[in-house]
Formats: sequence, structure tokens, C-alpha cells
Amino acid sequence: MYICEIIKRRKFVVTCEIDSPKGINLEEFLDKIDMVKEYADAISIGDNQRAMMRAAPLAICHVLKEKKIEPVMELSAQYRNRLALQADLLGAAILGVENVLLTKGFDPSLGDHAEAQLVQDLDCTALVKAAVTLTGGADMTGHALNEAPHFCLGVTAAPAGETDEARLAELKEKISLGAGYIQTQPIYEPEVLERFVESIGSFRVPVIVGHMMLKSASMARFINSNLPGVNVPEKLIRELEGLSRDQLVRKSLQISIELLRKMKPLCQGVHFIPAGWERYLPGIIQQIVGDRMPASSSLS
Repeated sequence: MYICEIIKRRKFVVTCEIDSPKGINLEEFLDKIDMVKEYADAISIGDNQRAMMRAAPLAICHVLKEKKIEPVMELSAQYRNRLALQADLLGAAILGVENVLLTKGFDPSLGDHAEAQLVQDLDCTALVKAAVTLTGGADMTGHALNEAPHFCLGVTAAPAGETDEARLAELKEKISLGAGYIQTQPIYEPEVLERFVESIGSFRVPVIVGHMMLKSASMARFINSNLPGVNVPEKLIRELEGLSRDQLVRKSLQISIELLRKMKPLCQGVHFIPAGWERYLPGIIQQIVGDRMPASSSLS
């Protein structure tokens, strides 16, 4: 089911990001999927997330569709030219993958192929326009398609850095072109989300807030140093220091639940980035939204 359709039904959306495998063995990947599939409306598959080379999201999303699990395919603008981007979008539609999150992508210097060259044929705004143009029955050059695809398109935002006029104007253009929702980077301060929601109030667009569980104080500091636009307050970092393993897990889950309860009234969904803690997601989701029937179950 489209993420956009779930939101229209006024249901609080839950998505979960699971890294595709670095290789062709799917066993560990599918084990993680099994932990969360009954609690998430859709599973999001990154496009070489953090500039780490992994199996193509289109192939992995197809595997999920075959297993009656609804995927969200991420597509990064700067890794391909306009030919390849449009081809991947059409390929996704052919395989029944219609939830697509359009992103800029990561600088290769951050990942495991530092020598890779960015393509940068289209920026993310142009990619949104290209995707919407395809749904209108034509490619970017105006040539007709023999049948038009249908997509639920999302775009990303970093609320801590999206409040200046230039970035807000760019985000507004993406929405005006046809993006159906905004997915944020992880937010650890409810007031940051509140300010962001207020700043885009005129856009009339649903917001899905990103959330990554804090597995340790060192992880929180790494986030602050390496994820632009994301800030873990020092107060939360101090709460994670000097704890035993069991205490650390309990404190991290407590932080997640408290934060999400405060942010839930401000948004239309949450996007989890479990980073290896998939086994804890069911408990958090039940605390935030209660027992639920995921949208993917309607595919069975």
C-alpha cells in the first residue's frame, strides 16, 4: 500500500530502514526483516547508504514484494545520470515498487569507495520533477511512455538545517512538484521538530520523523560529529555514560519511547533506523502506537 494512502487514512505510519546486504546472501537481511515486518507498514531500503556499496535497492525491494512485504525504495540523485534514474524508476514500477524516497545521496569520501566520482547530472529537485513527469506519461525529453507509472514520492529534510529561506524554498519546490511527504533525519529534540513543522505549515505536507536508537554515548558523539543537521543533546549523552550493557539498553529504549511520545502529536509517522537493534523495535512501536496491523499485511 502507498505510504501516501496510509497517511490519507489518518493512520500513524511506521517505516523501518534495513540495510541491504553487502553481497548476495540474503539470510541475515531476511532475519532482520522477520523481526520487524509485523510492526512496520513498510521497509525502507537505502541506496548505498552512507556511501557504503551494497546490493541495489531495486533488487532487494523486489525480493520484499515477492514476500508480500511493502518496500520503500530510496533513489539517490547524484549516483546516476538522468537516463539511469528514469530507467530505475520505470523498473521499480514494473516490479510493483511504488513507494520511492528521493534523496541527494552521500559524499563517496565518507564511505568505502572514497575514489568514486559523483555523477550529479540531476539534483534532488530535478529528480522529483523527472519522477512526476514519468507519472504523467512522458520522459524528461517529452517522449511518450507506453504506460505511465504510479508513485508515492517522498523527500528528505534535516530540520535543524532547513529553517533558512533558501532551503525552505527548495523543499517547498519539491512539494509543489509532487512529493507526497517529508521524511526527516533523526531528531532528538522535540522542539526542533516543532519549529520545523511550524516553518513548513503552509506546505500542507505530512512529516515522518526519523529516529535512530542511541546504542551508546560514543555513538551519540559520532552522530554529532559525522551527521550534518543531526544533534544529540549533551544531556542525553550524559544519561548513557557509565552504564552496564543491560542498563544501557534499558536507558536507550526509555529515551526513544519518551522522545517519540513527545513528537508523535507533531508528525504523521516515524521512520526507524535500528542500526542493528531490530530486535528492540517491536517493543518501542507497541509503546508508541499500540497493537497494530501493518499495511503490509493487506498484501497477504
